Amino acid sequence: MDLRDKRLVASLAKAIAEVCKGLAHLKIMHVCGTHEYVISRFGLRHLLPDNLEVISGPGCPVCCTPASDIDTLVNLSLRKNVVVTCFGDMLRVNGSQMSLAEAKARGANTKIVYSILDAVEFAREHEDLEVIHSAIGFETTAPTTAAVLTNSLPGNFSILSSHRIIPPAMDFILSQSDTCIDGFIAPGHVSVIIGANAYKSVAKIYKRPVVVSGFEPADILYSIYLITRQIKKKQAKVENEYSRAVDWQPQKKAIAMIKRTFDVTDSFWRGLGKIRQSGLILRKPLRRFDCFYKFKLKKAKEEIVGFRHCRCADVLKGKIHPDECPAFGHACNPEHPLGPCMVSYEGSCAIFYSYRNNKKLKVRAKGVKAHDSKLGG
Repeated sequence: MDLRDKRLVASLAKAIAEVCKGLAHLKIMHVCGTHEYVISRFGLRHLLPDNLEVISGPGCPVCCTPASDIDTLVNLSLRKNVVVTCFGDMLRVNGSQMSLAEAKARGANTKIVYSILDAVEFAREHEDLEVIHSAIGFETTAPTTAAVLTNSLPGNFSILSSHRIIPPAMDFILSQSDTCIDGFIAPGHVSVIIGANAYKSVAKIYKRPVVVSGFEPADILYSIYLITRQIKKKQAKVENEYSRAVDWQPQKKAIAMIKRTFDVTDSFWRGLGKIRQSGLILRKPLRRFDCFYKFKLKKAKEEIVGFRHCRCADVLKGKIHPDECPAFGHACNPEHPLGPCMVSYEGSCAIFYSYRNNKKLKVRAKGVKAHDSKLGG
């Protein structure tokens, strides 16, 4: 089956429109940068009825990394004989004072790597340096970090764990009195690891439909259809649209590896604040590889939620679309990002900016409609 086929996509859009007839304005949130990329690239919002809105939430790990973690990395990188390794996106994310890129311009030692394995190899090759790796990502990448940390490591290597867990963030968003979300499109990549059952408590407690979705246009539209159909029937359960890759049960080996390596803890999320049981820290047997313990650092007690002229916090909460921020595309752009959502290629603002000239974007309920399609026929 061609999941980009025009006829299939058109039939799904028609089915969604039929279900949404007579319903009040609906707001569905996804929590995945790849989902936003597909939605924006193929102009899927254009195909939705005017009373249905799809918004992005905290689905980008770079965007969710708190300013306090960036501050710690910056301070460490300015120390003598210390090198901070990170992925390219992380270099440009602002802390409360500066980014790692700005610190580098002031003489800090930073190095871009493509994986944690690269960072470990660099540490082995430079025994005279302390190498600290910025470990980020959701449940998808945590097993990779875990696998590396349970092997033999050089004594001059440590990490700052910014790994986060998705279901508690969904729970947190729904618990906020000023947030109105009618359903969730759950992330496919994360769900491969944790299984579709991981979202059952979200659906049960908050009475909101949750559908695990794949990454093709038809995947996303069918997931939206399933959510709206549940709402129409006054149901709230978890459905697995991405069954070709996601099981209901978690991946046992990956989860076991995470549990052997990490403990779950309360953690800050940029733009959201502290979320209970949403982060991963190294367990005691591995604390010697935790930079906070190794360098006797104090963790932040509070987190900066918002930044001047930047509304990334509201984007991550699903309160606004990226182009509703006054700085979008002007003071804030990929060359000069004010907030993390414009830095990462998975960030909603960066994706919106890339497809800002796409007439099919239609970000709000009554947006501009397109005259053509980029979907295959």
